[in-house]
Amino acid sequence: MIPSNYGTAGEAGSRISRLHLEIRGAVQGVGFRPFVYRLAGGMGLTGWVRNTFDGVRLEVEGREDLLCQFQVRLQDEMPSLAAITSLESCYLDPGGFEGFEIRESEETGGIPGLVQPDIATCSDCLAEIIDPANRRYRYPFTNCTNCGPRYSIIEDLPYDRHLTTMKGFEMCGDCQSEYDDPGDRRFHAQPNGCPECGPQLSLRDREGGRRAVRDEALEMAVEALRAGLIVAVKGIGGYHLMVDACHHLAVAELRRRKHRPERPLALLYPDVDEVRRDCLLSPLEESLLLSREAPIVLLERRAQNEPGRPSAALIAPGVSTLGIMLPSAPLHHLLLRRLGGPVVATSGNRADEPICFDEDEAFSRLSDLADLFLTHNRPISRHVDDSIVRVIAGREMILRRSRGYAPLPIAIGGRMDPILATGAQLKNCVAFATGDQVFLSQHIGDLETVDALRAFERVIDEFVRFHRKEPALIAHDSHPDYHSTRHPVTLDRPRLAVQHHYAHVLSCLAENRLAPPVLGVAWDGTGYGGDGTIWGGEFLRVDAAGYERVAHWRTFPLPGGESAIREPRRAAIGLLHEMMGGAIPEWPDLVPVHEFGRGEAEILGSMLARGINSPRTSSVGRLFDAVASLTGLRQVVSYEGQAAIELEQALKGVETADCYPVHVTVQGETDGAGAGRVSASGRRMVLDWEPMVREIIRDLACGVRIPFLSAKFHNTLVESLVTIAGLVGEPRVCLTGGCFQNRYLTEQAVRRLREEGLEVYWHQRVPPNDGGIALGQALAAARFRQQI
Repeated sequence: MIPSNYGTAGEAGSRISRLHLEIRGAVQGVGFRPFVYRLAGGMGLTGWVRNTFDGVRLEVEGREDLLCQFQVRLQDEMPSLAAITSLESCYLDPGGFEGFEIRESEETGGIPGLVQPDIATCSDCLAEIIDPANRRYRYPFTNCTNCGPRYSIIEDLPYDRHLTTMKGFEMCGDCQSEYDDPGDRRFHAQPNGCPECGPQLSLRDREGGRRAVRDEALEMAVEALRAGLIVAVKGIGGYHLMVDACHHLAVAELRRRKHRPERPLALLYPDVDEVRRDCLLSPLEESLLLSREAPIVLLERRAQNEPGRPSAALIAPGVSTLGIMLPSAPLHHLLLRRLGGPVVATSGNRADEPICFDEDEAFSRLSDLADLFLTHNRPISRHVDDSIVRVIAGREMILRRSRGYAPLPIAIGGRMDPILATGAQLKNCVAFATGDQVFLSQHIGDLETVDALRAFERVIDEFVRFHRKEPALIAHDSHPDYHSTRHPVTLDRPRLAVQHHYAHVLSCLAENRLAPPVLGVAWDGTGYGGDGTIWGGEFLRVDAAGYERVAHWRTFPLPGGESAIREPRRAAIGLLHEMMGGAIPEWPDLVPVHEFGRGEAEILGSMLARGINSPRTSSVGRLFDAVASLTGLRQVVSYEGQAAIELEQALKGVETADCYPVHVTVQGETDGAGAGRVSASGRRMVLDWEPMVREIIRDLACGVRIPFLSAKFHNTLVESLVTIAGLVGEPRVCLTGGCFQNRYLTEQAVRRLREEGLEVYWHQRVPPNDGGIALGQALAAARFRQQI
């Protein structure tokens, strides 16, 4: 039974947890540990704090709502001389601490020459660039040891100026004095410079001709944006395409040129007060916006925008959230202060390509997209896209891990030989594991183009070079045709193929520092199953020896194969054929049948009956697509996950405990090689979606509103998950895969599993989507090495 309060989202509440924090930056010798001691004690929290090789590590334990407050206050109230360059956090099971203590420092551990991420402009540097009396007034490349570019300018280690892209800029006397003074905050700040000796702006046209330099270039770019032109702006890790977000014609023109008709566009705001005019903002979300990582944060927009504000229908059609970020570089601060309002700041790239970061590349790839180029002469060593986060179940969840976070490592237990993990085909990220840490690269993207493959190869070469170690083992996806599997680097070293959903579960297990056994629920769009089907609705019991596929959703055919990913109506036709066979054309009133027309529906029916280009799948992602099609919400998508996103959006404001029926059956084990270990009974459970789909069709015929249908569908997924978890009997459950980017699904699953007395874990620092696959592959390889 589902309790009557089913519609309420998950909450932090009074649950006791342990918050683990890894802090790097200027946090030693500034009274940071005594500050933490006083803050934790004053809030009634227990735990410990200690200095480490490269920063401070601490754990605090108490109620989750107090832990959230602690993390916000830690950054708001820390000593004035302290500066955090990175903060990684995760929630762990309680440790049973008594009191709070300052522990002895760790003098070992850490990695000399650890590559730090790029960090947003600090308050001291911001104060300088807006002070007319300061020598760095309006200088767009101001930085210090507490902020500025790191990962994007490093060419090799150790991190010295001559090994960065700043090597061509000789410091003037004043800058050199700052650099040499231990009491100055620019002591050994490798990117240090000023208007006299540092990088400079220039404004160029599409052919590369120079229009203006320095401050005049900035002013002309501002005027161009006000006039509705599209300006390609070179930032820390690459180019953004910018337009005035309140200039509706300019936004529409950007969409037309970029061939991006519906995918939401990111917005860059000058400050938090401006954000509040358009979006709802929780304390944690505000903290994330203002953090040194400065990610894009997904926020709920206000129901009614003020006149003259960005058009939600143009910026994010069909969704109630906006992707918002604040300036992360001095250039952004200067631009936004002059404009006084938000701009669209979308990645400077074409579809399926990495963000541009080199001038020649930008002029060749973006010249028909941008009217002008605001560029500069500080080279970027590698592309680093914006990170994306969302608050789910009261915690930060990283959806794209890049600027501000990469390439910081994830610590896991045990020691590992060097391992390279090449990630997945989509949302690719690679990993290099050594010692007890797995270093995750920045977001590379989908490996569908030549430029993406080149970026993939560059990142692999850099990781091997930075760590001065050749990998002893290459871990890759088990799909034989993925570019990340077929890449030449995997051919001359020992290799390990890792099943896609097993990697998903291990990724969640690793970042939550869990030891098996666990039940992993891996729901996504696609993954090579090893049994001739496409997986995506999996329940895997993971133990010390590997994994068992203990349950999954019933499979159904996808007419057209990959075409069904772009056309949810094909997934719906596959469901209907599975239920009704050749009777599909006899249901002309159903939206997907009507969309194809009777003739096309007959052709698809014939294709399905003969099994031509119609692979079978257990994917929950495709189940989302099919239901979105049946309800009439979405028949063809223009970006990945659009149908599922719109189906989630449809339930906003609906509170119901109702759900549809789902049957659980048991079938014999038929998986082939690579599909996991056969269960002891040789049998597994199958969730049958057919009763649910028949009820959805009946509800549609009765005129039930789509928001209510969507809520019932989501509730059904949650209850099915809870049912299988109860039948499997593992007390700990990991939620992973792209479907758990869905806030409603994840929060309800967390709440219901906890109500059933189960411990539930989900992603925080590593994406639940394929951006987290490389971490799981690395852990699978480490487990494999330990067993041989």
